[in-house]
Amino acid sequence: MTRIDLEDAGGGMRDEMPTARSRSTRLVAYLRVSAYGLVGVGVAFAVGFGMFADYISRLTTPENPPAADAIIVLTGGQARIDAAVNLLKSGKGKRLLISGVNPAASRRSLQRATGSDNALFNCCVDIDHAALDTIGNAEESAKWVESHDYSSIILVTNNYHMPRSLLEMRRFIEKVEMTPYPVVNSRLDGGSWMTNRAALRVLFTEYTKYLGALARAVVPLRSTPDGVALVDATTTTISKNN
Repeated sequence: MTRIDLEDAGGGMRDEMPTARSRSTRLVAYLRVSAYGLVGVGVAFAVGFGMFADYISRLTTPENPPAADAIIVLTGGQARIDAAVNLLKSGKGKRLLISGVNPAASRRSLQRATGSDNALFNCCVDIDHAALDTIGNAEESAKWVESHDYSSIILVTNNYHMPRSLLEMRRFIEKVEMTPYPVVNSRLDGGSWMTNRAALRVLFTEYTKYLGALARAVVPLRSTPDGVALVDATTTTISKNN
């Protein structure tokens, strides 16, 4: 190889070295930005969870809610149904929908479980066996509200379940006044939820589901022949867990 050839080869190697270094620098920068992004997401998630848990812990059951056309209770605990039936008995609504009832549960068994008289259940209580989750509750409730032409309802569910329930309900029932009636089984105020493992587990699970409900807000709804909007099943997969 001539002197000129050696010089040319050395120049080629010098040209390649900066390129390798620049690629390494870009990779390090990318990894650093990704790490910062993950930390930021984690911090935002933790802060959001703290705000969510604090909000839930401060919810209380209204002593004397305003009367509405009807009452809707989402199943998930006996206390919810008892509270809704008591509202019906006290005249806070003309009719009650119990949404998401297990198909194996009969009207008679529900009537006995709540200690209500048969006449009340026969005249003023409707039972929905179709709903399998909170989205289903909202869809079936929307059909019920539409069929009765109600303009105001009281929504009954547990305190931790109320934010997500209201979010899903208002997606399907837009022009109806909705009064939340959170049922509180365990007091979590004063930050007591921070040291209660069972409460933390429930709140964390519900918070992640609430974030999922927020994300679903972008999913389009489709209209049915009877005018009720439903989630477009062709664009999303819906979980069957409450």
